[in-house]
Amino acid sequence: MTQERKPVATHWGSYTAVVDSGRLVRIEPHPDDPAPSPIGPGMVKAADDRARVLRPAVRRGWLEGLPRTGDTARGSDAFVEVSWDKALALVSSELRRVRAEHGDSAVFGGSYGWASAGRFHHAQGQLHRFLALGGGYTDARNTYSTAALEVVLPHVIGGHPWSYQSRMPMWDEIADHGELVVAFGGLALKNSQINPGGLARHQTRDLQRRCRQAGVEFVSVSPIRKDTAAFLDAQWLPITPNTDTAAMLGIAHTMLVNNWHDEDFLTRCCTGFDRFAAYLTGETDGTPKDARWAARITGIDPETITDLARRLTTRRSLIMVNYAIQRADHGEQPIWMSVVLAAMAGSMGRPGGGWGSGYATMDATGVHPDRPFVATIPPAPNPVTDFIPVARIADTLLHPGHVIDYDGQRLTLPDLRLIYWCGGNPFHHHQDLHRLARAWQAPDTIVVHEAWWNTTAKFADIVLPVATSLERDDFAAGFSDPHLTAMPKVREPAGQSRTDHHIFADLAARLGYEHEFTQSRTETQWLRHLYEQTQAALTPGHTLPGFDDFWHNHTAELPPSTGPFPGNFADLRADPQQHPLQTPSGRIEIFSDTIDSFGYDDCAGHPTWYEPAEWLGSDQARRFPLHLISNQPASRLHSQYDNGTHSLDSKIHGREPATLNPADAAARGIQDGTIVRIHNDRGSCLAGAILSDTVMPGVIQLSTGAWWDPVHPGQTGTLDRHGNPNSLTYDRPCSRLSQGPSAHSTLVDVEPYDQPLPDLHAHTPPHLNH
Repeated sequence: MTQERKPVATHWGSYTAVVDSGRLVRIEPHPDDPAPSPIGPGMVKAADDRARVLRPAVRRGWLEGLPRTGDTARGSDAFVEVSWDKALALVSSELRRVRAEHGDSAVFGGSYGWASAGRFHHAQGQLHRFLALGGGYTDARNTYSTAALEVVLPHVIGGHPWSYQSRMPMWDEIADHGELVVAFGGLALKNSQINPGGLARHQTRDLQRRCRQAGVEFVSVSPIRKDTAAFLDAQWLPITPNTDTAAMLGIAHTMLVNNWHDEDFLTRCCTGFDRFAAYLTGETDGTPKDARWAARITGIDPETITDLARRLTTRRSLIMVNYAIQRADHGEQPIWMSVVLAAMAGSMGRPGGGWGSGYATMDATGVHPDRPFVATIPPAPNPVTDFIPVARIADTLLHPGHVIDYDGQRLTLPDLRLIYWCGGNPFHHHQDLHRLARAWQAPDTIVVHEAWWNTTAKFADIVLPVATSLERDDFAAGFSDPHLTAMPKVREPAGQSRTDHHIFADLAARLGYEHEFTQSRTETQWLRHLYEQTQAALTPGHTLPGFDDFWHNHTAELPPSTGPFPGNFADLRADPQQHPLQTPSGRIEIFSDTIDSFGYDDCAGHPTWYEPAEWLGSDQARRFPLHLISNQPASRLHSQYDNGTHSLDSKIHGREPATLNPADAAARGIQDGTIVRIHNDRGSCLAGAILSDTVMPGVIQLSTGAWWDPVHPGQTGTLDRHGNPNSLTYDRPCSRLSQGPSAHSTLVDVEPYDQPLPDLHAHTPPHLNH
């Protein structure tokens, strides 16, 4: 037998697959990666586990025309395995019927961008191209990760929602010039395991270490101490969850009344500070936002707030905000306020200082400002103009025809009759999964492409088995990462799995537009074409090896991207007239006339403290006195490879681990390693208790991504056996501005689970009839 070694590119890094006679033996970290993620080797077990979808399957009730009730409802029903020919006939026929009877906007193209690291086999791109060429579809706007940030930042600093990534200091610059970093939401290294589209080497850990060795001081404002690496020696300021805006306001008030703020920058490079200052001092509402006011809300003492204001204004300082703090009630406010605080502090536009977001959330953030263009599956124009904010899918299904606000627009929620989901797992990332399960019964038909029988597949009508990234040819290029990595097929697809492209090409042929979809190229020809497009787009003087050489050598490097980057804050500081931002004023909008004109009662024209609907300072905390933090997991990417070895090894008696403070555990009779029931009025879930003082009292941490495993699918409040926090969260928008998810504003209580443990079904297929 001859062993082969093949490169593997994933969102969590680059690896080498060892294959013996077509059988995947193991996955090894890339030798050049200084901090490889342990998620990769765990993919081997999942490649052939019992949860693989091996053949096309149709929900029995849908196939037989039965009502969606009881054991024939989505999520509870058995499935019938069918031939590919029958499955494709059913899908194409249903697409024709829905478009003819209800219009193209009745088709929803559901997907999420983490589906694959490949440039060609990008599930979202493939799905949207297929649906657009077929007549169009209703799309989703923004992301669950950063919806509030994506909507508010263009109003405040201008530019594309993601352009800030190339406008903030890189880690090397912070090490060379910075003195103080204040990180709201922390800098959890576990999050930097990943990078959208892949990465060649994990660099964030070593770059953070370099900053500390250079003398940069760190302050972590977070309910969780482990949100910052121990080697940073960070000052930990435990903060009541969802009160970051109040903390920033208290710091800003202290700067203002002591005349520590950068009045020159605020006058020349910002607009609206006078109106914001009137709110800050209490002139407009009678409440000064001073350090004592902030301390009562946040739990951070006034002296610490005053000291932090002094340090920020006397050192070369950088305000960092993690994405987690904007996935909350009024999540736009801490993002907006953090920019204002940085503008006041005096380091905005100076080397190594100012403002930035998402550091350590993805490995390339703060490592590379950008990378040259890399071609991907080309989009097709969508004839349908209807869209919904991404986190409002349950609202849309439950209340078609309702009108909602969004970023100054009035949107009518469409009547969705067919959901086509390809890439992503809504029964992981959406809030209040009981509500979503009810909403999910509304459409006529749900089609899902999946490699495993996860919750989304079990709640579908037609499930089409797809090849994983190990089972198809592609090439990867990560966000801001300059490396291209070949992804030759490691093994043959499991069972009857096909690539998404193969499925869509067959459907397009049945629907009469195969040539338009495939452009008469094979999948191999598409890879060569996209690579050659990437070559052609390089600036003069830069080249890439030919495709055959690239495929043989497995890697190629793009030239560095050095700008110029529009909206640079250093240029703004130097000359705001010559280098204006892409805002109405050309400056940082501390007060936005545009947002103010919308008249929203939950998002004023300047950063404002709004009391969250659920937080530890609310009356509801008397009944549910713990705040649930549902952060990103260390053992997987969102819900991907929850059935992989690394994720499974992290569980306690098969349940997702939940960390709580020993004082909270002692008050409830909870011991380390025992199974607990976390609950509120929306639902309950089981988890394995970990006791640690790295979580502040009053907080419990349960990571996202455990595949939802309800005892009675579709029954509101039913117990989740596995530990998905979205069985507890509420489905409430951040505000009328962004309609983003408020994923972390959740109060709960916890108790020991003293009943026999129910069997787990999260990683097992439904009942299958052949």
